[in-house]
Amino acid sequence: MGTRIQHDAKSIHAAIEGLAAAISARHRATSRLLLLGIANGGIELAARLAKLLAAGHVHCGRGTIDISFHRDDIGRHPIPKEFQPTVIPHDVNGASVILVDDVLYSGRTVKAALDELFDHGRPASVELAVLVDRGGRKLPFAADFVGLRVEATDAQKVVVRLDPATPARDSLEIAAKSASPTAANPKLFSAQRLNQI
Repeated sequence: MGTRIQHDAKSIHAAIEGLAAAISARHRATSRLLLLGIANGGIELAARLAKLLAAGHVHCGRGTIDISFHRDDIGRHPIPKEFQPTVIPHDVNGASVILVDDVLYSGRTVKAALDELFDHGRPASVELAVLVDRGGRKLPFAADFVGLRVEATDAQKVVVRLDPATPARDSLEIAAKSASPTAANPKLFSAQRLNQI
């Protein structure tokens, strides 16, 4: 099966705006809100959400969660030379944390992110915001905020591109796992993750 473009930039931007509106409605009065983008796919999404929330007068800290040392497949997928370290802008203890990722699949990434988060402290609450829920859960996790839902089989991968420099290039594709839809344009890799876990 070839690559299928599921959503273009316009629908992705609408989904991100919907996520921000839902977070704002729930957390307008939250004093210590913290958005943590799961590296690498959640970093650009967290940045866009933080910008939209600030425009709506909902202020939050923004950081990054690196799950490299908590992955249960680290033996098969070693830590890459270029990875984003965990950066948390303020104390996690007592904070209301929203983990942010581009795609929710098996739930293993979320578990690894929680393990990393609790290495840094004990938040008051933890929620999950994802741009895409593709189903196929292997662990009992559900997102609190979902932008888009798509259907994909285990033989397919969901590829999200959020281009920091040119958001008009944003896209969401479903492709066979053997396909490589980015080979023709590697410059779009900056905020992309091939979500296979």
